[in-house]
Amino acid sequence: MSAVFYRKKKSKIYARRMLFVIVLVLLAALLNADSIRRFFHPLPYYNLTSKYAAAYNQDPFLISAMIKAESNFQPRAVSEKGARGLMQIMPETGQSVAAQLDYPNFSVDLLFIPEININIGACYLADLDHEFDGNMILMLAAYNGGIGNVMEWIAADKSGGINEIDQIPFPETRHYIKKVLKYHKIYTRLYGQGGG
Repeated sequence: MSAVFYRKKKSKIYARRMLFVIVLVLLAALLNADSIRRFFHPLPYYNLTSKYAAAYNQDPFLISAMIKAESNFQPRAVSEKGARGLMQIMPETGQSVAAQLDYPNFSVDLLFIPEININIGACYLADLDHEFDGNMILMLAAYNGGIGNVMEWIAADKSGGINEIDQIPFPETRHYIKKVLKYHKIYTRLYGQGGG
């Protein structure tokens, strides 16, 4: 009888200790929630995204969100369509923007270099920003689906512009925009003013 009593008492002590440990872990997690979130949402290349975002008057967290959605921060990424590098820049776009930036001896393999890729991507985003008067949905749609497609969508839309993501006829582009906006919100909250 005393052995059974001893095991029950030992079991209760163990259960209390486990409850105490769980409460401590939960308390630590609550107090360090942003640190934990930053662990799962790091910002590689932020020094470059902030540098070129500032150069082209763009949001560094938007550029980081685009990189996350485009390549998951893999500088050697290549899409099925041939887009390259962190910001998944198409070779033709890379050559066009590189000419605009006076890159000497540009070749599409330079798009695998993070600094060059981010510089070209941020410059292209600034061009889209200007083209679509700062409408982030249209900018992202054009970045993903092409300027020509977005112009066609706008022309077909009686209201004069696409105001909702769900109005975009390409499912892939709708999904891309939603992903970028989600990451943008996370990065802004974790690393932006008051969050970092």
